[in-house]
Amino acid sequence: MDTEKNSVEMKLPTGKNLVLSSSPHLSTGANLRKIMGGVLLALLPSAAAAVWFFGWRALLIIVYTAFCCVTAEALWCAFSGKPVWRTIGDLSAALTGVLLAFCLPVSVPLYVPPIGAILAIWLGKQVYGGLGNNPFNPALVARVGLLIALPAAMTFWTPSRGMMKDDYPEKREFFSQEGLQKISDGEAPDAVTCATPLGVAGTTPKVSGRSDEAAANFISLENRELFKKYFIGDRAGCLGETSVLALIMGYFILVALNLINWRVPLLFIGTVALVTALVNWCMPGVTPPALFHILNGGLFLGAVFMATDMVTSPITGLGCVIFAVGCGLLTSVIRIWGNYPEGVSFAILFMNALVPLIDRWCGHRPFGYVPIRKKEVSK
Repeated sequence: MDTEKNSVEMKLPTGKNLVLSSSPHLSTGANLRKIMGGVLLALLPSAAAAVWFFGWRALLIIVYTAFCCVTAEALWCAFSGKPVWRTIGDLSAALTGVLLAFCLPVSVPLYVPPIGAILAIWLGKQVYGGLGNNPFNPALVARVGLLIALPAAMTFWTPSRGMMKDDYPEKREFFSQEGLQKISDGEAPDAVTCATPLGVAGTTPKVSGRSDEAAANFISLENRELFKKYFIGDRAGCLGETSVLALIMGYFILVALNLINWRVPLLFIGTVALVTALVNWCMPGVTPPALFHILNGGLFLGAVFMATDMVTSPITGLGCVIFAVGCGLLTSVIRIWGNYPEGVSFAILFMNALVPLIDRWCGHRPFGYVPIRKKEVSK
């Protein structure tokens, strides 16, 4: 009797009390502006390191490139009839600008960031329908486009402040005789050019086999003092990629704010470490050891801030594993056997193109789903 009474008294909500909505039904309270602001916060240590090692022009390039990207987005919205202030107010264009600036050398001419902003915002983002619809990371689209169109401007490396000191290890590996003479004459860093560690490794003739000559092929690039310089960021390179220490700090900030899948950077970097370690063990004269590859180039920047992009990375756990491992494999292959000394940007963009297929392969089966057999279809 009690059961019947309870069943009669139970009423379904009607009218305004009945709320119909699509999933997800749980919300964390986060919005787009907060997410982008959290990523910008995680980029602050790397920005500070760039200013410390390359001077105040690094800050100028970062602010200027972000301004160019925001302006490019505002112009697109104005011409396409989209709300300008609401679109640029979500901070996504500003974040794209900062990430693009981190992919530029400090000596880049000032006409390059506006071109990069157009490539990133118009070609890499808005042409697909705006944020959330772009299949490729906009900052990497701009970096690769600039690298192909303006290789001289994108590979003009200015030494860090520490590289100008007399006690910097193995200076002859990174500077030409003309550069060393300018340093001894007291020239400013922006008047001197140098090579990046990956650039030196890429131009070093490869020695096959496991001979003593092969083992000593990269010995000048892998001593302990240089590894310390690589880790703190006292080397030539793009603004945001040199300091591994600052990028690790950014990684922990992103994890603490729950903005990224913490496994993706670890799997990406771990795959590069494993592949380069195996190749170095089998053929030490072909590529430097794994620690050299981990500490140099844009590996940490790409793994922490590019490969974890919510829009262009897989949404499933297994998909993220496949995506990260694929990025690591491609990066290693390009670095060791490709024509470019760096391969992070190309690897991530290639894997971005495969994300829809990865999500399809790794998608979860809906609850209660029963596959239809071929015999039942034929009946």
